[in-house]
Amino acid sequence: MPNRLNDFLDSDPKLKNLALAARQLVRLQHLYRSIAPHSLALGSRVLRFENNQLTLAADNGAVASKLKQLAPQLISSFRTRGCEVTGIQTQVQVNANPPAAPLPPREIGEQGRVALDELAHELPEGELKSAIERLSHKRR
Repeated sequence: MPNRLNDFLDSDPKLKNLALAARQLVRLQHLYRSIAPHSLALGSRVLRFENNQLTLAADNGAVASKLKQLAPQLISSFRTRGCEVTGIQTQVQVNANPPAAPLPPREIGEQGRVALDELAHELPEGELKSAIERLSHKRR
């Protein structure tokens, strides 16, 4: 499937340019995540790269301010990794899709465990029976 998509994108010059720009942004984002301090990388992302100027979007003013302070170090880190960045701009741009809160682990109640034990007892030996037994005994 990925090859068919790449073939389709490469078939049209406009789509090819768009695909190249998207790949470059993805590569820069991965590089940025490896260079920037973890807490700042979580609160910011690569917005665009034009004329060797990297624009970062920060989720709030505090992150933007810290990124401005670290800009010379970030530029140096990008350049040592082969990316010709000559300047970094930051923009405050609230993330429209904040990370979802982690869901609490679901627990199986006693009644559910009893039902699973009964089902496992009725099943013939095999992978399904083993999986149900593991599920039944989990977090006891």
